[in-house]
Amino acid sequence: MTRLVVGVDGGGTRTRALVLDEDGQFRGRAEGRAAVADAADPASAAQSVADVVWAACQEAGTELPVAALWAGLSGAGRESARVAVELELSRMEVAGTVRVGTDILAAFHDAFGEDPGILVLSGTGSIAWGRATDGREGRVGGWGHHIGDEGSGYAIGQEALQWVARNADGRGPDTELRDAILAHLRFDEPDGLIQWSADASKGDIAALVPVVASAAEEGDALAQEILVRAAKNLQGHVLAILENLGPWEEPPGIALSGGLLQPGGPLRKLLLALLEEQHLPIVGQVPDPVRGAAQIALEMDRGSTA
Repeated sequence: MTRLVVGVDGGGTRTRALVLDEDGQFRGRAEGRAAVADAADPASAAQSVADVVWAACQEAGTELPVAALWAGLSGAGRESARVAVELELSRMEVAGTVRVGTDILAAFHDAFGEDPGILVLSGTGSIAWGRATDGREGRVGGWGHHIGDEGSGYAIGQEALQWVARNADGRGPDTELRDAILAHLRFDEPDGLIQWSADASKGDIAALVPVVASAAEEGDALAQEILVRAAKNLQGHVLAILENLGPWEEPPGIALSGGLLQPGGPLRKLLLALLEEQHLPIVGQVPDPVRGAAQIALEMDRGSTA
């Protein structure tokens, strides 16, 4: 019987699953709701993962459990959250072998495998991960939206809302961004933002990024400044990893991942321009975390059956 493995990429917006057979050939895929590792509620993320794995296996024409599952999830950088979700998935018996890791590791694996490099991810949150020539690894960012996530969708949305509030108080410039955000949220007056922001999730606030990007494209100076600041924050992540893991034998490749850095994403061109000023080589292929997760699952299964 053919052995199947599943890789999962889960974040604050959606979760994806990819099924491969023992030869690494595609067998199925699916997409589902968000999955963020949380030690206080591991069942929620585990259920999201299990649902999308089941849907992908339906497309592949197989039933659970599969041979191996490797899930890269936002929030899994916290060991307590990672272990809690991993235990929950193991109880669900979705796979013979279950491992949970970070979404950034999945994307890094797809971009570089075991080679050195630096990957920057910007979606709902933000983080950068690097591996030096001698194998040392390091992270910058990934502190969560309360104290970090600079250059992320959440940070962009939050800053845009702050400027709307300042404008309403007479403390900020007149900007088309104010009217665009109020129209998007269907408010006539800024006061409606008080309750909305109190109830909003990280994803809700990050979902304001297209509004900011559209205003920037139409020439709104404030919206443009918000995006430039976000790109410079991500550049700072790269510079910190270069310093922390140096010296380098040669400039490492830089890969960009996450919705804001995908081709056509609002920060991609801005960050590329900043990195090119420093003569850093950019990896041409856009990393896909779910592809990296599936490859890790395959390698994990091959190791267990060797």
